[in-house]
Amino acid sequence: MKELHTFGWYAARISPHLPKEAFKPVPSRLFGGLAYLIVIISGFLTIGLLDLNPWISLLISFVLGVSFAGMGLLGHEILHGTVVRKPWLRDLCGAIAFFPLTTGPKLWRKWHNMTHHIHTQDDEKDPDSWPTLEKMLQSRFLRWVYRLPLFLRSFAEFSFLTIEFTLHSTRMFVHFIKQFKPEAKSSVWLQLLLPWTTWITLLFIMGPGKWFFAFLLPLLIGNFIVMAYISTNHRLNPLVPVNDPLANSLSVTVPKWVDVLHFNFSYHTEHHLFPGVSSKYYPLVKEQIKRMWPERYHEMPMGQALKALWKTPRIYYKEKELIDPHAGHVYGSLGHGFDPTNIRYRKINLKKDTPISPRFVSKQTQR
Repeated sequence: MKELHTFGWYAARISPHLPKEAFKPVPSRLFGGLAYLIVIISGFLTIGLLDLNPWISLLISFVLGVSFAGMGLLGHEILHGTVVRKPWLRDLCGAIAFFPLTTGPKLWRKWHNMTHHIHTQDDEKDPDSWPTLEKMLQSRFLRWVYRLPLFLRSFAEFSFLTIEFTLHSTRMFVHFIKQFKPEAKSSVWLQLLLPWTTWITLLFIMGPGKWFFAFLLPLLIGNFIVMAYISTNHRLNPLVPVNDPLANSLSVTVPKWVDVLHFNFSYHTEHHLFPGVSSKYYPLVKEQIKRMWPERYHEMPMGQALKALWKTPRIYYKEKELIDPHAGHVYGSLGHGFDPTNIRYRKINLKKDTPISPRFVSKQTQR
């Protein structure tokens, strides 16, 4: 088993090989956000003021959805302080960028920056990690879900990507709001309610039909694009006792023009090593990682990563494996026997090998 290291351990060894400019904010990234903002406003006005053919409205909806996602990915970068450093300006720009996805900057920094990044793939502390077998057994809903065949679960999970970011963000609000100081709670509430008030008001102004094409459908598309990245970031990696980005994170590869549109969000291992460095410089970080620790680094094409997610379950077994509990199929994770080009599983007798209720185990598994 490879020794785990903290992200600081890696960063200390890579930093001397990066240019000094890499550690400075890059305000020019805001021009990309401005372009997306112009597209979104233009799309709203076009749909709202004109009586369009439904197919043209559908095309505009797709462009709006791509723009919603691009704005959200830029908002992620802004709120890490790599675009502008002044707190009020950082939060203002981040709020605008995340406005279409209805997530507030204070909540995002609490949930993502201060919790997920510090406790990545920690079973107890990472709010974005997926459950273990033990936790699944405590949930009646998950026990029901995992009685379904893998194909149906995968179809449902991929369909759920169209609403998952928005729903998970709301769940994080409920979870974290009590942790904010009393004087900060009002602004956190405002950052939640203002976007939704705006979008619901737009519904009454435009009417349901046009609102569907201007906001609801783009929101679903934006959710899917953002979650296509987020779902590949860590869900094929093991749970780890040490926050080691080379063990708990995956970078995906996409065409260069997609990296331009998405602000290099595909470089996710690099981001977890240097969350305070602009993603503009992540290709340089990647070069150093592959030079120093090529055997530890995980990357694969986006399509291959999504296919691997489709073919594997999302329940952890003994931290380093993934299990389909109803069938008794156990898959490896990245770094622990998982090969995305040849996905295999081993079969176990859950009744014998785990403290699982016999009622949950299928007759096929008990044979």
